[in-house]
Amino acid sequence: MLSKLVVIIDKRKELPAKYKKLVENNGVSVILTPNFEEGMELLTSYEPDLILISDSMDTPLANNIKKLRMLSYPSRPCIIAMSKSDDLKDKLDVLDAGADDFLSEPIESEEFKARINAHLRRHFESMVDEITRLPDTKSTLKTLKRTIIENKKWAAMLVRINEFEAYKEIYGELASDKMLQTYTAIINSSLDENDFLGELSQGEFLILTNPLKAEHVASFLVYAFEAIVEKFYSEEDAKCGYITLYGDDNAGKRVNLVSSSIGVISSEYQPYISVNAALTALFATCKLAQYSTSNTSSSYLVERTKLSADDAILNKEFNNKILIIEPDEALNYLLKTTGEMQGYEVAAVQDYDTAMNLVKTFDPALIVLDAGDADTMKGLELCKKLKKDNHFKDKKIILSTIIHDKRMVLNTGADLYLPKPYELLGIFNWIEQMVKEFNY
Repeated sequence: MLSKLVVIIDKRKELPAKYKKLVENNGVSVILTPNFEEGMELLTSYEPDLILISDSMDTPLANNIKKLRMLSYPSRPCIIAMSKSDDLKDKLDVLDAGADDFLSEPIESEEFKARINAHLRRHFESMVDEITRLPDTKSTLKTLKRTIIENKKWAAMLVRINEFEAYKEIYGELASDKMLQTYTAIINSSLDENDFLGELSQGEFLILTNPLKAEHVASFLVYAFEAIVEKFYSEEDAKCGYITLYGDDNAGKRVNLVSSSIGVISSEYQPYISVNAALTALFATCKLAQYSTSNTSSSYLVERTKLSADDAILNKEFNNKILIIEPDEALNYLLKTTGEMQGYEVAAVQDYDTAMNLVKTFDPALIVLDAGDADTMKGLELCKKLKKDNHFKDKKIILSTIIHDKRMVLNTGADLYLPKPYELLGIFNWIEQMVKEFNY
């Protein structure tokens, strides 16, 4: 993988070949070109990390460096000038034009390597995440772009930690940082020097590897992450299998323990021509992996010839149906009427015994379910039944209740504990959020 790339612009024959050999020995890929215009094209397409340019071109060295610097402003590579001149004015002109260093030829091989290594080290240290010590988003996307342009066989893997932000909110930055560092170490242990690992965002990693090993890596990561998940939680939360958020906006919401979803795409099955196309397929495949099994467990999905991740995710019809199961006639009517005014397709029932059949026929995205009185608690039993049924377990359920026992309510599988009495605006804010979660 072209994770570290140097472009040498030099029309001579022997010295550029020598420089190339010296740099490549330090684990860096090198592209040679004797033509300045071609060097400008390489700069645009590959966004190299460092450019070596000599004064062997037909145009002045300072002018060439000024053009390179202007063209490379977004990617900001190191630019090093090579010249037979040792004149102070020539050095100052080149440095003022935008060069990061000026090397006078001839130069000893060891000094040359040391200088190049120093510049590359500083360059990459500026693009490393402080927590994971992995290449940051900009550097990661640059490597993906080079991999696509190189047009060789490759596989890309999007590795995501689901519910990471909720975990961070409850357990704090130190615990969430430890989780990221641990998973980073696990991922690194499954890769070799020919693979690439970088960050797309906090809790999202990109792996570039060989298509032949991608599925084996994904399988191992799912197994390894599942084996360590509970170690990041308190004994009580690990036993329950979920956490609850705090604060006025989120109090009572049930959040699953973290899991890992992995989407894998490969150039073997589809010719990706841009970073955006590859990322779109990766995110869609990763999301499909997340929802192909229970949301509480880790999973991976590999793109196959017959699988279109775009179709599988993006063409899903939006479900805006909500089902109200509320014995109180006045509140039942109020919720139904307000829901219809908000644009939802609403069905409402007061009787628990007929509710199950209505869930089957109406097929809602979300159910607002009253827990029942303290003696019978029919709503709690219905919630347990729905969440244990594979056909209905993914339905979002808001349990409204006069029973002020959050743990008991959420242990039924409900997605939100909502104590009565509640504000109408508050419950419909939750309805909007959870209907979106169900669909996306």
